[in-house]
Amino acid sequence: MVDPLTQVITLLRPRTVFSKIISGAGRWAVRYSDFGQPSFCTVLDGSCRLVVDGHEPIRLEQDDFVLLPTTPGFTMSGFDGAVPVRIDPRAMPAPTDEVRHGTPDGDPDVRLLGGYFVFESPDAGLLVSLLPNVVHLRGAERLSTLVKLVREEAIAQSAGRDLVLSRLVDVMLVEALRATQRADASPGMLQGLRDARLAAAMREMHASPAFPWTVDELADKAALSRSAFYDRFTRAVGVPPMEYLLTWRMAIAKDLLRRDDIGLAQVAEQVGYGSASTFSTAFSRHVGRPPGQYARECRTAS
Repeated sequence: MVDPLTQVITLLRPRTVFSKIISGAGRWAVRYSDFGQPSFCTVLDGSCRLVVDGHEPIRLEQDDFVLLPTTPGFTMSGFDGAVPVRIDPRAMPAPTDEVRHGTPDGDPDVRLLGGYFVFESPDAGLLVSLLPNVVHLRGAERLSTLVKLVREEAIAQSAGRDLVLSRLVDVMLVEALRATQRADASPGMLQGLRDARLAAAMREMHASPAFPWTVDELADKAALSRSAFYDRFTRAVGVPPMEYLLTWRMAIAKDLLRRDDIGLAQVAEQVGYGSASTFSTAFSRHVGRPPGQYARECRTAS
């Protein structure tokens, strides 16, 4: 059976970059500017407050896990109120010791293990749009263990380190994202997969992107009427079914265009277009530049 989540993470190609211990005590607050790369943290001890731009405040407790696939601006603080210290994560050097906020001495009120990684895929923005903006899991002991393993492996510099880290981050992402398939989760691909009927149609789209799907045919796969399927899909996933299909087709096309052994006509055929010119028009409209130019840029960059 085709697993859409596995396909998306495989195309994203996550790679671990950095992790650190963060602690806070007394009156403290930090304001991080927009970062753009995916970041994560788990609470080792204590509690603190997290406010991600555009979202309600979150109280973080021990063993809580947070994943921000694009890391917008956010404020993290204690509960006593303080003027936030502004931090630009792009300009800040990577610390080698524990980062302490607030009172420098004594036991901290909270200790977190956090970090960030990058998606090596140049198509990350398109794929991340299918994921939730904020993943917050309470009492996520399995994920806390995975994050600790990531840190230990990053520090150890042992043989095979990069391979182990890439596998750990893959598992961490899958574990975090599949745990968001709850009734109160934000709209997105995972929320659609939570609905058994919508999941049947989504798996068909992922398995056969070249097929000339229509809303009626996808509704049949979901065993729903056309209107019920369209409304239910749009509410759960956040975009209409044909827009979701287009996003997936373009993600596959971008991945194929980075290869040297496939021509434009073959790419067009594999993502459901009858000719290279029709595909080129659709790709240019969606991506902002022609597929040939995109392929050259990717090969030059690599």
